[in-house]
Amino acid sequence: MNRKDIDRLLVEAKRITNHPDFVIIGSLSVLGAVANPPVSMTGSIDIDLYPKNDPGRASEIATVLGLGSEFERIYGYYADAVSPMLPTLPEGWEQRLIKVEFDSGVSAWFLEPNDAAISKYVRSESRDREWIRAGLEANILSLPTIEYRLRETIMETDERQRAKQSIEEDRAWLTANPPGHELN
Repeated sequence: MNRKDIDRLLVEAKRITNHPDFVIIGSLSVLGAVANPPVSMTGSIDIDLYPKNDPGRASEIATVLGLGSEFERIYGYYADAVSPMLPTLPEGWEQRLIKVEFDSGVSAWFLEPNDAAISKYVRSESRDREWIRAGLEANILSLPTIEYRLRETIMETDERQRAKQSIEEDRAWLTANPPGHELN
């Protein structure tokens, strides 16, 4: 997945909603900070999004451009309607959104990668951990930033413990595999 793919979908989303600005969260939010991140960070085929100024209309987009849609059959990816309340995010995440304006007239407001990592650490699923490690290895993500923002994140006690444990595991992994190391 790349920015061109996102642009294509957002043009269609604008046609449906008459809104030109969309928030992108989830794995593909890395495309806001880095045009060409590691492939392992952009393997998702669903673009988690909502109209920036009218989040409730996300479901309209998913109805036309979502899973099983004609758009998905043609392009191989789809829109996944989300709410700004869905992910577990640190205080101030909205102020850190990264705006990318496309020549087509739409704009994407991408979740800052370290904020996305918070949500992924809370879940700590294997695919989330792979995304995080690729970001750490490529110096897109920063463990100190993530740890600081984790303190500013409201979550359940078990979620916080799971996130802290995963961060400690990744710190050990990063020490053993510093960025730029050769993988065997």
